[in-house]
Amino acid sequence: MSNPFDNAMAQLDKVSKIKDFGSDFILKLRQPDRDIKVSIPINMDDGSLRIFEGYRVEYNNALGPYKGGIRYHPDTEINEVKALAFWMALKCAAVGIPMGGGKGGITVDPKKLSKDELERLSRGWVQKFSDILGPLKDVPAPDVNTTAEIMAWMADEFQKITGDKSGAVITGKPVGQGGSLGRDTATAQGGFYAFEALKSHLGLADSCSVAIQGFGNAGANAASIWHKAGHKIIAVSDSKGGILDLNGLDIPALLKFKQETGYVAGFSGSQDITNEQLLTIDCDLLIPAALENVITKENAADIKSKVILELANGPITSAADDILFKRGITVVPDILANSGGVTVSYFEWDQNLKNERWTEREVLDKLRPIMESSARDIFLLAKDLNIDLRMGAFMIALERIRAKM
Repeated sequence: MSNPFDNAMAQLDKVSKIKDFGSDFILKLRQPDRDIKVSIPINMDDGSLRIFEGYRVEYNNALGPYKGGIRYHPDTEINEVKALAFWMALKCAAVGIPMGGGKGGITVDPKKLSKDELERLSRGWVQKFSDILGPLKDVPAPDVNTTAEIMAWMADEFQKITGDKSGAVITGKPVGQGGSLGRDTATAQGGFYAFEALKSHLGLADSCSVAIQGFGNAGANAASIWHKAGHKIIAVSDSKGGILDLNGLDIPALLKFKQETGYVAGFSGSQDITNEQLLTIDCDLLIPAALENVITKENAADIKSKVILELANGPITSAADDILFKRGITVVPDILANSGGVTVSYFEWDQNLKNERWTEREVLDKLRPIMESSARDIFLLAKDLNIDLRMGAFMIALERIRAKM
């Protein structure tokens, strides 16, 4: 299976065939500014020493400080982190916020660590990277399996090492410790604003049937937001499997069930399905909100949804994109659809630097027009050139980065 960075570069090759950005510019974008791999030695609770691999990729900072999450996952490796950092640079550019692209991670299953071990590991990551991080240099955030609490440990460690008290070096912190209101739901909420802006253009009804793969922060919040807006959530899944109810799932009850049991399978009144089956359900809107490369050339022909909205990063391979476009299935791409998360991270950074606190209403009132106007600009460009929305988003993003470089 191709690694995510190969997929990212295939997307870059594809857009450079549609528009000539200049070979030197494309060549520069084929490599990050720097990628760093470190070993993080941690004393475990039983007194033994374990060495973990940690990463930070700083891809491009033409538009502003490097920005991007830190993921803790057993499969995290340098090619994945490079791909995510590349997409992050484009994501910030696509919605016009003054940040660059970066990403970080540790190869670890956090569920197998105690809270104390997790804290030591998180602080250890900051110790290794403190010389390259900074509010005006590189600003990490949460990603898969990292929480507001982990961000608070990291911000505290950075302050201990450097004396920086602004807190602006890390976003996604708890609200009481400099975090922004609205950050928890920002990825899903931003995706919903983009969906609302495009719904009529894409021929979708006011009430849609929706399937969501992934029931972590983005997926669970998306289920809530779409459900509240009157859409019917017919299927959801998490890492253990999925559930289907064609009459529509009771989302508030499901959220409670997931909180109590840890997973969605077995929810009363629903039938159990696999993650693979969820992707091919006949529905109006499919939301992949888990990991990369789940829709490939192998299963793209079996997709039955009218529209796919990518809340995950890189869930569709480049080859699958071509198949879906030919079949008339619109993909609202990750660099637009899930950019609400980084946009509100940028708002948090801005508030920290100015020592301000915005209300949740203020945050959402600033987020909505950014998502709506970006979605419309990308849609109109793609329609004009008869290309998919991903290529439209790439073109706008690359033009903004090139203008600055």
